[in-house]
Amino acid sequence: MLSKEVAPKCIFGAMTFVARCHSGDSCGSNGLPLTPNSISILGQAQFLKTLDHPHLVKLLGVTRGKHERTIVVSEYFHQTLSDQGKLSLEDIVKFMRQILSALQYLHEKSIVTRCLAPDNILITDDGDIKLFNFGLYYMTHGGKSVSFPIGSPKYMAPEVFLHARSAEYTSGVKVDIWSLGIIAAELLLSKSLWDGVQLTQILRKVLSLVNCNAIFARLARECNKFDVYENIPPEIVDFVNQCLKISVHERPMASQLLEHPVFKIYPKKESIIEKVHCLNMVQERKHPLDERDLNEIYYLWQLSGGDVEGELKRRGLIKNKPPILCLPQIVLLEGQILGGEQDQSSMLDLRVAALSLNTLVQRLEPLPLTVYYPLIESSLQLTYASHVESDAAPLPLIIREKDIEYQFLRIMLMKRLIDAYPLKKSELIKEACKDIPPLYRGVIWAIILNVIGDVESVYTEIDKETVTPTDRQIEVDIPRCHQYNELLSSKEGHLKLKRVLKAWVISHPEYVYWQGLDSLAAPFVYLNFSNESVAHACLSAFILKYLYNLFLKDNSEIIREYLAKFSHLISFQDPVLANHLDEIKFIPELFAIPWFLTMFSHVFPLHKILHLWDKLLLGDASFPLFIGLAILQQLRDTLLSSGFNECILLFSDLPEIDMERCVADSMEPYCTTPKSITFRQHEYTHQQSIKQRKNTSPLEMSGLSYTELQAEFCPRISAADLLDLMHHSPQRVLMVDIRPQYEFVEEAAPGSINIPFGTIDFGGANSDSSPLPPSPELSILYNNKGKVVIIIGEEAASAAKVLFANRWADY
Repeated sequence: MLSKEVAPKCIFGAMTFVARCHSGDSCGSNGLPLTPNSISILGQAQFLKTLDHPHLVKLLGVTRGKHERTIVVSEYFHQTLSDQGKLSLEDIVKFMRQILSALQYLHEKSIVTRCLAPDNILITDDGDIKLFNFGLYYMTHGGKSVSFPIGSPKYMAPEVFLHARSAEYTSGVKVDIWSLGIIAAELLLSKSLWDGVQLTQILRKVLSLVNCNAIFARLARECNKFDVYENIPPEIVDFVNQCLKISVHERPMASQLLEHPVFKIYPKKESIIEKVHCLNMVQERKHPLDERDLNEIYYLWQLSGGDVEGELKRRGLIKNKPPILCLPQIVLLEGQILGGEQDQSSMLDLRVAALSLNTLVQRLEPLPLTVYYPLIESSLQLTYASHVESDAAPLPLIIREKDIEYQFLRIMLMKRLIDAYPLKKSELIKEACKDIPPLYRGVIWAIILNVIGDVESVYTEIDKETVTPTDRQIEVDIPRCHQYNELLSSKEGHLKLKRVLKAWVISHPEYVYWQGLDSLAAPFVYLNFSNESVAHACLSAFILKYLYNLFLKDNSEIIREYLAKFSHLISFQDPVLANHLDEIKFIPELFAIPWFLTMFSHVFPLHKILHLWDKLLLGDASFPLFIGLAILQQLRDTLLSSGFNECILLFSDLPEIDMERCVADSMEPYCTTPKSITFRQHEYTHQQSIKQRKNTSPLEMSGLSYTELQAEFCPRISAADLLDLMHHSPQRVLMVDIRPQYEFVEEAAPGSINIPFGTIDFGGANSDSSPLPPSPELSILYNNKGKVVIIIGEEAASAAKVLFANRWADY
């Protein structure tokens, strides 16, 4: 157990703003409803979460609230650059170097901060800086998604005001360099410029600098600090003047400024704080949470009861106003609003609410320190679990995913196994069989699908921009694909899904785009929203494994074989249900094609697909058949009491399916059903090449034509599977030899019984309504009901259809 005196140093900060509401028409040119700006912001912000630089705060979460409100949570520190007193030249140069390093990183990724100001430059406990609020301009699409201006006027470059309608000037990366110059001037002069000056006067002062050559000197005179200016080394003065070049073309880039001579005169040095930290690293008592990734901590903080929106309300950053007080006086037909007080909530509030981790620490306090470092290997044996078991382990999955203690233990273990990949791949898959933590679902899926190598280069080389014949169909399908999900419904989500789909179609010229492919790609795009290459690689591996050749231009043979095998599986596992469906002519072609063509992703909502595919990915290509069977089992009572029309209506609006029960119900038949029953000749296997398949042992199952499969009501079993059943589970098997008695006497399988098919008087057995007459043979069958009945003989298919499937199952 961890001492109460040790507390984590990491702190989260939350800020909020309101996106601009659409005015006028509620639909776009394509006739579809306009995407709310808050959703567009949410999609655009996901890329910012992937940024990782020592001088940028880590963006952790962006969520939507009511009425277009957006909440942003990131790493936070209480001290800002504006809180610092007079700084030495060495510290100022150090900060400039660190800011330029962060700006270079951002500018290389085409991100402009437009918010560079002392209040948005945080000071860490180690005395370094981290830029805060650097992504607001980017996530709001250059300020188009909000109704307030972005940036502090005092630190804004003149071209932003002079060329307000030119994106080249207002959104160029060099506006940040100007802001850096103003900040450097203030630090060097130890004076905040234009304090107490109104906004209009600030704009005049900024624009008045346009005709000035020595801007730094002029700023020093304006704030009565020219004597300080004269004592500043000329290299530093030149650095500031380079930042404050009026001409955008003459103003250097961040990468160029990092080569300025000032950084050679004042080289990078290890601070005293850093030295002391290194010397006392062993003695310092740190909370183990400080060693964890911030995304992990934020995820656990939310599970422990952390409520960002509630905290913002308590701090007064979100104020609820009665709707009647927000009504305008006049609304024109075009949507323009006249009159009424301006809603202050639509303006930018730069206040930040610091989020305490006390609740998380208290929830984890009873756990021993060892759970932070689960053992995955020892000198004696492998260990697959932590030494501490959560009480939530036997509870349903939906509860386990919300339990802070259980998820903490799972995250600690799975992260160590992920870090040890590929060495610990087998152990990771064993743990995934229990469940997959949502935080690492995308990474674990990629590992299970064996997505390895330089997938980024492969994806980049694919031409995703050239117009293709399938573009129109893709553009029609995407706006209908899981649009209840905020990420996938965003503009960025549509673009990513389109690019991934186009990349797959182009990289697989032997296939064509079928409706449903968008639903297949959606889970992978959702889990890898900021990594399209991994989403594309996962989709490709998934289709190869489960949907081999199903996207051919003519896939009729493959899909018919698939559905025939599904029918055979139903008759093997539930002959009563199979008889009923056959009697009312409700065949799988009427309901199951969308199931298997999209692996159920078109049928169920995304959260259920994620849980379903957690288990699906661990099985082979036949496992989806058993999931389909499990769905029918949940609907069994309704199906048995319904006719053809009622079944059609039932599947047109599928009732609620318990996904966890569905997965559990599919596991037992999947493990006990002989593999040859679900064998498909069009299934892709890694173990066998085409040449090897041609040389398959005669004991193994061979492929059948669709006509043969359709004519047989019950499945065939291979001799290899029969021998395996007889060897390992002889009590499960009843072999019925239907050949004439003289053939049976000459040669027969050990333990089989002889019921000559041609000698039994069925007494109207071919009629659906006539029962079979009693006989010793039927008594034997009835007494062995529940066993795997193997029919041997040339007329086995007919016997199974007439005798065992349609009749005996009803006894």
